[in-house]
Amino acid sequence: MLEGKHILVGISGGIAAYKIPELIRRLRQAGAEVKVTTTKNALQFVTELTLQTLSGNKVYHDVFAAINDHSTEHISLPDWSDAMIVAPATANVLDKMAHGIADDALTTTFAAMRKPVVIAPAMNDKMYASEAVQESLTQLSKRHNITVMDCAEGYLACGTTGKGRMQEIDCIAEALCYALTNHDMTNKHVLLTAGPTREAIDPVRYLTNHSSGKMGYSLARECWRRGAMVTLVSGPVSIPLPIPVLFGEKTRFTRMTVESAQQMYEAAMQALDEAHVIILCAAVADYRMTEVSTTKIKKTSDSPLLTLTLTENPDIAAAIGEAKRPKQQLIGFALETDHAEEHAIQKLKAKKLDWIVLNSLQDPGAGFGVDTNKVCLLSRKGTKKDIPLMSKENVAQAIISAIL
Repeated sequence: MLEGKHILVGISGGIAAYKIPELIRRLRQAGAEVKVTTTKNALQFVTELTLQTLSGNKVYHDVFAAINDHSTEHISLPDWSDAMIVAPATANVLDKMAHGIADDALTTTFAAMRKPVVIAPAMNDKMYASEAVQESLTQLSKRHNITVMDCAEGYLACGTTGKGRMQEIDCIAEALCYALTNHDMTNKHVLLTAGPTREAIDPVRYLTNHSSGKMGYSLARECWRRGAMVTLVSGPVSIPLPIPVLFGEKTRFTRMTVESAQQMYEAAMQALDEAHVIILCAAVADYRMTEVSTTKIKKTSDSPLLTLTLTENPDIAAAIGEAKRPKQQLIGFALETDHAEEHAIQKLKAKKLDWIVLNSLQDPGAGFGVDTNKVCLLSRKGTKKDIPLMSKENVAQAIISAIL
């Protein structure tokens, strides 16, 4: 979603400034154009040449420099940008921004900024806990265009351990996406299942499928970006999910990791009552072992065949379809190999879904393990919407926009 965006990165004089070149690189890889403004102290931690090389633009750090493109650079930069990131934001800069003090390149630029701003604080834990800093953070977080990130806990540059670390680069980038997204799901609670399940055969083997969880995780991110509270029930996947912690907010993203279909069923049913929207994207095993061996099953010379006795797993979609309230919206997924639309409509009706998202393994670039997808949305009212092949992030955006 950052393709073509103009992002202004503001850096103040904290040790965490050394991480910002990586943030700039990530933003440009995502297709954004980046310009940088700094305090003079920031250049004690990261060089102007590094920032200029990575951003591809001159660095604005001196209000009165003769080499500035405009005499009012602090006005032209906010006009150019779609959003601004201030990272790291030191105690000094936070207090200035909160109280309208504009006495350097960074703070004068911030004072003129009316578009989305993400602030990532970083400082010693005692400074972060101080009354002045907390008051400044509270004041800034109340402004409609500002997203304030909380500090993370961990080892600090001063040698102590506590709350004051700047959140990771991936989290700052995700907070930027949140700030740039229309929050049309505020006050909504989304329950979402994703990934595969594993059904144990013995202590070392299991039955599973090819699901990577990428589509479900893209949907979870999209709902969070739109302001929803998200409960993600995830099967075993290896997908990083850098959801930032925002200042002054209760946790709006909960990830519950499960293994088996039975565990996923229990977790989903437990979270069902609070949900306004339920999205069942997980590839759940239909069967499990009738009895799991307590020891590793050995090959025998008696027969080359091994017989496994299986029993049905609980049907999560059918159970939620029966239990859901009239105002709850239920969206399921179907992956078909033949008679795709016919089978999807049958599932839509049988499970009492409001929508079903149809995938087909016959379409190149869609299905398991890839970063793109092509789907067809079908509703119980007869609506049909084809979503062409695109990134799973963009498919998630299209799906959520369609069902709202």
